[in-house]
Amino acid sequence: MEFPTDSNLIVGLDRADDAGVYKITDDIAIIQTVDFFTPIVDDPYWFGQIAVANALSDVYAMGGVPKTAMNIVCFPINQMDISVLQRIIQGGIDKMKEADVVLAGGHSVEDNELKYGLAVTGFIHPDHILTKRHLKVGDRLILTKPIGTGIINTAVKGGLVSVEIIESVTKLMASLNRKAAEIMKNYPVHACTDITGFGLLGHLSEMVVDSEFGIRIQSNMIPIIRGTLDYAGMGFIPAGAYRNREFREKIVDISSSVDRSIQDILFDPQTSGGLLICVDSKSADDLLIRLKNKGMDAAAMIGKVVPKPKGRIVVN
Repeated sequence: MEFPTDSNLIVGLDRADDAGVYKITDDIAIIQTVDFFTPIVDDPYWFGQIAVANALSDVYAMGGVPKTAMNIVCFPINQMDISVLQRIIQGGIDKMKEADVVLAGGHSVEDNELKYGLAVTGFIHPDHILTKRHLKVGDRLILTKPIGTGIINTAVKGGLVSVEIIESVTKLMASLNRKAAEIMKNYPVHACTDITGFGLLGHLSEMVVDSEFGIRIQSNMIPIIRGTLDYAGMGFIPAGAYRNREFREKIVDISSSVDRSIQDILFDPQTSGGLLICVDSKSADDLLIRLKNKGMDAAAMIGKVVPKPKGRIVVN
């Protein structure tokens, strides 16, 4: 299939990345992305916040600044009170205000299944774009948020998760990656992505596949949401985790010493996850300290880029 393109399209469909980037002038490029999904939490207001934070994250991962957004709404008007939609939209608006993003419009359709999200436009200098493909051997990998949201939300449906953990995970998913994106601009960051539906190992795979380097991950350094390991052990694994494993396990070598529940967590699909930042080794410790000092307490250095095995991920 041949897609329409031109010479100003810097990042397009020819490779997997977080968003598209189009050059406007020598100093300005626009970042474009779209993301929407069904409710991940019961509270409409928090769902709106999470959906917006998730959609904006792709722009932050590319090193850009989100500026405008368009609402995307699918709503079962004959099955659900309009007040639910009003709360969703209000949550989204409040999160956009927090991000200094302007709501420019949108589109809604009647649908039997509720969905909400955004089409987002951001800005960046063409020379400062971060993609998934420019890692360098020796670089360190820093993850800014803990993982496990897919497993936690699956356990929530089973009625096993405490109110405290639900509130904590809800706030985590609704938190912007804005601070992390602003901080990393001051460091020699070579690549970045945000951890969402493909899980940690799925997004790492997009970085390393068909490359001239490999990635080594230290599983005991990966930040995991409290309770996730227990729920994974009980079998509360979302279907997406199995699909992620099936799709990428051929390029992942996991040590036999890594517990099966940990393996499931590494493939767990995330909602509004953190940034995975690839930074020069000499600056990694300082960047990590800065992130923690700015409130990202769970941020951790989880691995590094290695010369071999090429195109593979090793998990110890």
